[in-house]
Amino acid sequence: MPVTAVERIGGKPAAVTVTIDIPLTGESLPPQARRLLEVVRELVQAGDAVAQIEDAPAPAPGSPAKITLLLASRQMLVGGELLPMTRLEFDLVQFLADHPRRVFSRAQLLTGVWGYEHTGERTVDVHVRRIRVKLGTVPLITTVYGVGYRLADDASIVVRPHE
Repeated sequence: MPVTAVERIGGKPAAVTVTIDIPLTGESLPPQARRLLEVVRELVQAGDAVAQIEDAPAPAPGSPAKITLLLASRQMLVGGELLPMTRLEFDLVQFLADHPRRVFSRAQLLTGVWGYEHTGERTVDVHVRRIRVKLGTVPLITTVYGVGYRLADDASIVVRPHE
């Protein structure tokens, strides 16, 4: 959540702008978001704050869809839609998301995701291919030729541990 000091008087901010992005995955707001809105409403009614609520702009055509990993329920959302994943597909995406910008060889992925190296390294290729087929045009995994795989630079991925 970005917090920006707008103006400083005597070393203290005279105004603070807080931008909060609350992703909606269903028809209703989560309980935490409702509590946050109630606090903002109380601040505005007391005259201690000014609220400007905007709907998030729709993604530009051709921009990558946002991917959300819900670790507690082991679900993956792409653009707000649930994408069915196998256990190993989910674990592979989570492993790469936990280590952005790092390249992993197939052997390293077998050890880190599968927990062993006793299977063929092409197993990793098969799982990456299946993930890519499920995602369609959404960029997520980049091949580093001669080395292995990594999370794509333009992957828009959010990991939510407690949802």
